[in-house]
Amino acid sequence: DIPHDQGLLGHSDADVVLHALCDALLGAAALGDIGQHFPPTEERWRGISSVVLLRRVRELLEGAGFRPLQVDVAVVAEKPRLAPYIPAMRRTIAEALGMPEAAVSVKATTAEGMGALGRGEGIGAWAVALIQRAEGGPAR
Repeated sequence: DIPHDQGLLGHSDADVVLHALCDALLGAAALGDIGQHFPPTEERWRGISSVVLLRRVRELLEGAGFRPLQVDVAVVAEKPRLAPYIPAMRRTIAEALGMPEAAVSVKATTAEGMGALGRGEGIGAWAVALIQRAEGGPAR
């Protein structure tokens, strides 16, 4: 958790960074998206930690015969300042995905006052993921 006087709204914990990463991983394996696997219409996902969702995405990847190799997330937020939290974010992601921290990139920037993100009305995150077919994994 990153302390701030405002928060984000969402069905789970509204962690935009981990949600973007879940979508990138699912998309790389052609396994749909976060809304398909953890629909907001199901109460069991209400308030759940996105770290739990990321671990579940890892299980889905493994079940489909893939493993994550590298991930990269870019976060756009005017506030709070995220740079001090990046090392902890990288560690959390690496642990959840069972991969080396050196294979996890997280960077933060601002929208420099432009648009809704620049006005501080929200936070955006974009992620890319490189996955590999696991040795002996099922062919799709």
